[in-house]
Amino acid sequence: MIAKPLAVFLATLVLSLNAYAAQPAEKNYAEHCASCHGADRLGGSGPALLPENLERLRRPEAFKTIAEGRPASQMAGFADKLAKEEIQALADLVYQPLPKTPVWGADEIITSHTLHEFNPLPNRPVFTADPLNLFIVVETGDHHATLLDGDKFEPIHRFQTRYALHGGPKFSPDGRFVYFASRDGWVSKYDIYNLKTVAEVRAGINTRNVAVSGDGKTVLVGNYLPHSLVLLNAEDLSLIKVIPTADASGKSSRVSAVYQAEPRGSFVAALKDVKEVWEIAYAKADFPVRRIAVENYLDDFFFDQSYRHLIGAARDGKKGQVIDLDSGTKVAEIELPGMPHLGSGITWEWQGKPVMATPNIKDAVVSVIDMNTWKTVKQIKTLGPGFFMRSHENTPYAWTDGFATMSPQSRDVMHIIDKNTLEVVQTLRPIPGKIAAHTEFTRDGKYALVSIWEKDGALVIYDAATFKEIKRLPMNKPSGKYNVFNKITRSAGTSH
Repeated sequence: MIAKPLAVFLATLVLSLNAYAAQPAEKNYAEHCASCHGADRLGGSGPALLPENLERLRRPEAFKTIAEGRPASQMAGFADKLAKEEIQALADLVYQPLPKTPVWGADEIITSHTLHEFNPLPNRPVFTADPLNLFIVVETGDHHATLLDGDKFEPIHRFQTRYALHGGPKFSPDGRFVYFASRDGWVSKYDIYNLKTVAEVRAGINTRNVAVSGDGKTVLVGNYLPHSLVLLNAEDLSLIKVIPTADASGKSSRVSAVYQAEPRGSFVAALKDVKEVWEIAYAKADFPVRRIAVENYLDDFFFDQSYRHLIGAARDGKKGQVIDLDSGTKVAEIELPGMPHLGSGITWEWQGKPVMATPNIKDAVVSVIDMNTWKTVKQIKTLGPGFFMRSHENTPYAWTDGFATMSPQSRDVMHIIDKNTLEVVQTLRPIPGKIAAHTEFTRDGKYALVSIWEKDGALVIYDAATFKEIKRLPMNKPSGKYNVFNKITRSAGTSH
């Protein structure tokens, strides 16, 4: 038996040696991470490593990524270079806020701007598929996108995207170009006809989404960090203007989302931290901002087809506000009990009047609202809270998932709702136990595409009239798919 003083000495020595052997996290970051992710953790060839940018990456997954690397990327594993304690310390470090709020303004944006193609590319597709019945499929499992032929359901091209795309891609009015935004602020312009990325710029540090003006000339970027709106020239993504987001008293705000309101010739911005909605006229010189005061913080929007009425909801509230954008006043309140995902809402004609429908993230119901009276028509019960809802003008059905809370009883289901009877008429389970989400329709509405939201996932294509499976395409966590025609025509059955 070792004498107690000696045992204490040996234990202290072991702890001291371990501490000496393990490099501080900051030193390991500088040696192994800074060259790709930036000395300031704001990103470089690799993504920004900040808490705001890592919301979708859980800490155990961060540890695994540092240890093993990331497939189909330049991220190498460090398990052979660093001890487990050092890897854990690095994982903890990247979830710590920076001591000072980083600056990302006009100078930084201009410096980041890159033109990949300096000369105009041919204005005709290099493929034979219908250019208006294409899908962009975002595969978040390995940060790629697939261009899919919507007639043959065959991939045309698969290409790498920036890390963690967010907010859904947006198309130019003619459908030739698609604009992507990544969570860490990169905006990319991709030429669908020529299968090439033509320009990129970093418009922020933590970005929510982008919108493209109805005339195709301007791109608006909404940022969480810094608190700003950024206007870009849609032609080459060069900077036009940075607009700090603050109310009249100077209180600064994150931007929840930005939207294009083509019938109004404007952009609309949702602000998360001030009680205002901003409308920005994109056809007027200097892009003037119109401030509309609202009663509550609104960070999720839905618009009627005319874009006169904005329906907004705060995520902690149970009522939605209907704002008349012409007058800038609230005209109604609507019952939205379960934290609606209004950005995924849809509209259709029911008994001769327009209705809107939205899934709810906390309650297992779909809310159907009369858009003339703003009264609830029905709360359609589902097996679980949903996140995405889709339909098409040429189908009598609306499709919604049940994976918002990841409940085992609902995450693998797709509910099909009859738009006339407002009843669930079919419940599909494309792959039992696997997450089913985000339906999108072909240009003619005859087929519905459903994502199996897993790394070993798939696109499952259904006949939209019979609900029979037509085809299944393996995909790497296909988070969403976006039909060119439906998007550029602002179909009532898809998000805008």
